[in-house]
This record gives sequence, structure tokens and C-alpha cells, in this order.
Amino acid sequence: MTEETERVRLQALGLALAPETGGALRDWNAEFGPGLSLLLDEEGESKSALLRVLAGELPPVAGVLRWCGVPLAEQLRRAPQTVFWRDPRAEWPQISPAQWAAGLAARYPHWNAAQWQQLVQALALQEHLHKEMFRLSTGGKRKVLLAAALASGAPLTLIDEPEAALDRPSIVALRAALAQQGQASRRVLIVGHHEVLPDLPWSELVTLR
Repeated sequence: MTEETERVRLQALGLALAPETGGALRDWNAEFGPGLSLLLDEEGESKSALLRVLAGELPPVAGVLRWCGVPLAEQLRRAPQTVFWRDPRAEWPQISPAQWAAGLAARYPHWNAAQWQQLVQALALQEHLHKEMFRLSTGGKRKVLLAAALASGAPLTLIDEPEAALDRPSIVALRAALAQQGQASRRVLIVGHHEVLPDLPWSELVTLR
């Protein structure tokens, strides 16, 4: 890995989103290196669609995405475990959080079982681990997703509206976990939110207009 690709892992050049996806971006350029980055979308019009594109879930209408100098689509064909992303609004399969985590542990080579357990404790998920996902509240599902995202160890991790539907103790625990990851990890963690989350070590803050 060259010095440039160490500094810039994910690069977007001339990106445009399809209007039907909810995105309004045109000719969008950005670079993301290791650490914690925020996509600030005060109107909430583009961030969710953009995160799906950055994750390789949706193709852009125009432009190029590169991961460490390689086209992102090519990287994901070769190593899909490069990215962790799940749309929090998508339907969940009829499995429990414990079953889902077991599948993720098999998929992601850098899965951190100890961190998963720490986040399960911090987010008060212990009693919900063996319930089917559809039985959990919206906040409970969000907690499972957040714990898995941070424990995945995926080099590129994308999270949309992390604090939505969370209680105050869970928000405090989440911010502590994000701060730790942002300071200690070589991962690229990109968060989409409608406002700046305080007390976090943002390495990049990108405002979407």
C-alpha cells in the first residue's frame, strides 16, 4: 500500500446519484482515510442513498468509486467482506441477534467477539440475543446493527443515523465506542447523520448540499 492509499482509502470522483433513490448529489468528490468521518445532511435528502452507493449496494448514475486505488466494485467482487453496511430500514430475516452475529463472524475475518460482547453489555442487549429480530423494538434492532457494525472489523464500515430510536444510556455507550474506534482503528468508518454528533474525533466532516 502506497503512502497515498494509506492516507486516502475511499475516493469518490464525479459521483452522481439517481433521483429515484432519494439522492440529489451531482459531480460529488470526496476522500476518506482511516478514522471516523461524518456525512452531515441537515435536510436528510441524500445521505442514505449516498451510503448505499459507497457500500456498493447501489450503482452511481455517474462517477467513480475507488478503494485503495482499485475500483470499489472490483474490490467487492474479490473481497465482499471489505464493507460492512446494512440499511437500518430494511426488513430483517427471521433469525435472532445471536444467529446473525454467528454468520457475521464467519464472514468477516477481523470480527471481534470480545467487542461484540462488550457492546451487547453496554447496549443492554443480553436478554434479547435469542429472540427473533422481528420481536425487537426499533431501538433494539438498531442496537444489534450498531454492535455488529463496530465488531465486524470491516475495513470500510458505514452507519446511517446511529442514534435514531436509542435511549440516552445507549447513546452514551455508542459515542464512547465510536470515539474508541475513531482514535485507535485503521478502519474507515463513515457515519451519516442530520447533525454533528458531539465529543467524537471526526477526521472528516463532509456537508452534503
